[in-house]
Amino acid sequence: MNWDWDKLQEKRQHQQGRPAPDKSRRNEPDPQGGGPDRRPPEPRRGGNGRDGRDPLQALKGVRVPGAKWVVLAVMALWGLSGIYIVQPDEQGVVLRFGRYVRTVGAGPHYHLPYPVEQVYKPKVSQVRQAEVGYRSQSTGGVFQQGRVQPVDEESAMLTGDENIVNVQFNIQYHIKPDGAVDYLFNVTQPDAVVKKAAEAAMREVIGKTTLDAALTGGRVKIQDDVANLLQTILDRYQVGVQVVAVQMQDVQPPRDVSEAFKDVASAREDKQRLTNQAEAYRRDILPKAQGQATEIVNQAEAYRQTRVLAAEGDARRFLAVLEEYDKAQDVTKKRLLYETLEEIMSRPGMEKLVLPSGVSEHALPLLPLDGGASVAPSAPPAVSPSAAPVLAPLSADTNAAPAARDSSSYVRPGSQARGGER
Repeated sequence: MNWDWDKLQEKRQHQQGRPAPDKSRRNEPDPQGGGPDRRPPEPRRGGNGRDGRDPLQALKGVRVPGAKWVVLAVMALWGLSGIYIVQPDEQGVVLRFGRYVRTVGAGPHYHLPYPVEQVYKPKVSQVRQAEVGYRSQSTGGVFQQGRVQPVDEESAMLTGDENIVNVQFNIQYHIKPDGAVDYLFNVTQPDAVVKKAAEAAMREVIGKTTLDAALTGGRVKIQDDVANLLQTILDRYQVGVQVVAVQMQDVQPPRDVSEAFKDVASAREDKQRLTNQAEAYRRDILPKAQGQATEIVNQAEAYRQTRVLAAEGDARRFLAVLEEYDKAQDVTKKRLLYETLEEIMSRPGMEKLVLPSGVSEHALPLLPLDGGASVAPSAPPAVSPSAAPVLAPLSADTNAAPAARDSSSYVRPGSQARGGER
């Protein structure tokens, strides 16, 4: 037993690189009182092992079957974890130890496994939406059309004419094709930044707009102005976002004065309706009046031309008669007298009565036996307008025929023509 123990000690010391103990002193008496046959105490070198050795030193000699293959499998899996796929609506942003390295497009790609490189895949083509002044309500994850919850602290805004109005609107936007890095790393919460910037832009535009414009027909201009101003703000912040549209959902006055605003809106609608009716009447009556005015002007122009032509014809006829009168005065006088008497006597449907000079002054009016109107002896004779220019020079001439100057004619309408000389 002692020999076996010595052999074991020598073997252990040899493995540990220590010199072997002197065999000549193996049988010397122990200074501690032990004899040559006594087993020496085991040296204590520290450690937690049963033999006093370090556990790590003990594991050096342990051999695990297949350990190399396990390590190789773990390394292979770690290397394969760097394979990733970017979808068509995404962009891959690769970071190496937290620093931006590259941006990749759709398709399969590879990066150094964690913790060397990391990949972010934001959806650049997805249209995002931010609601300001309201929140959409959903039931079971399904959006309910028309069911919204107002947020007064966001929607209350001051107009340019110092009125309060509640504006509910939403913003539609997406990440720029080259703005994925800015969207991920320039701001902490890009969606919240977009919402706050949209609210600020809307307040600025509403502050320059009147209440009537905001409630009625100025919404399109307000939306365009807000979209342009919001895009300018986001570009200045370098958020990497492109604004698609700004849509105003509802614009209403505060609930406390909503009834008064409804009355004003009703009066405004009535005003617009009456204005439209008046405009329709104007468009209906104005062309008619213009047509009637044109017709009257045309008739007046035709009458003017007729009168001018008739006057010119009478003047030419008078000149022609005057020329003949200068050539033969007696003959012309008689011819004019006969023509006038012929014209008067030839009028159909009229009763003619010719009285000589001196008798007509003392004659009594004849009673109309047929129910017609009586004829006064002092009534002037009826002469056609066409005969006036012919008789005008004769009546002015003192040498006119006595029969034409002294005779009087009385015409009784409605009776047959008859004549006699008394």
